[in-house]
Amino acid sequence: MSAPGDKASGKLWEGALDAQHAFGDLDGHRPALLGVHDAFDDTTAYRAELSARVDELVLSDDPVLQHDPQLPDSWWQDLTGALEKVSAVATERVAVRQQYMDRAIPEFVGIPAPAVTCWTSAHADLHWANVTAPLKVLDWEGWGQAPEGFDGATLYAYSLLQTDAAAHVRDAFPVLGSQAGLAAEATVCAQLLQTVARGDNLTLEVQLRDWAEELRHR
Repeated sequence: MSAPGDKASGKLWEGALDAQHAFGDLDGHRPALLGVHDAFDDTTAYRAELSARVDELVLSDDPVLQHDPQLPDSWWQDLTGALEKVSAVATERVAVRQQYMDRAIPEFVGIPAPAVTCWTSAHADLHWANVTAPLKVLDWEGWGQAPEGFDGATLYAYSLLQTDAAAHVRDAFPVLGSQAGLAAEATVCAQLLQTVARGDNLTLEVQLRDWAEELRHR
């Protein structure tokens, strides 16, 4: 990574190192960070990170799932178990801000931002290009506090083209569909609809709008 010298700090800059301190290798489900080297010149800071090699292939070349991976129950158990350990870690890092929810959910979902009943630590970028089988969860630089159920809601959003996989996500994360999970679902739906408005993730537009309609009825 590189950044202007006076901006070489903050959530993304420190994310991998913070994750290593907080989670280690997460019982083998996270590539351990083995070393960090910082260097500077007159105006620019540089950071090189060395992580343990991951031999497993990611389950999708794209965050949006294009085929049903037909994962065994043990994979889903490993995923939910790892994320439960993540959620139990206290942190001051913030992945989702209340101010964003208050602004984006009414704009893109059409409801007031639901009250967050519980904030927990989350990976915060849990999509199909960030997971492997056997399970490794990659790319931890954005982790931090988010509404309960945020990781499950994110994975669900990126599964919407594959109805069986989306159903598996809902089964694995029973908070989805509950009152406790409404804030997370509405936030993720708003985030993805915002990307659609910018011309990204257009293949998900119909499914996301259907999801937003469901959330409005909830």
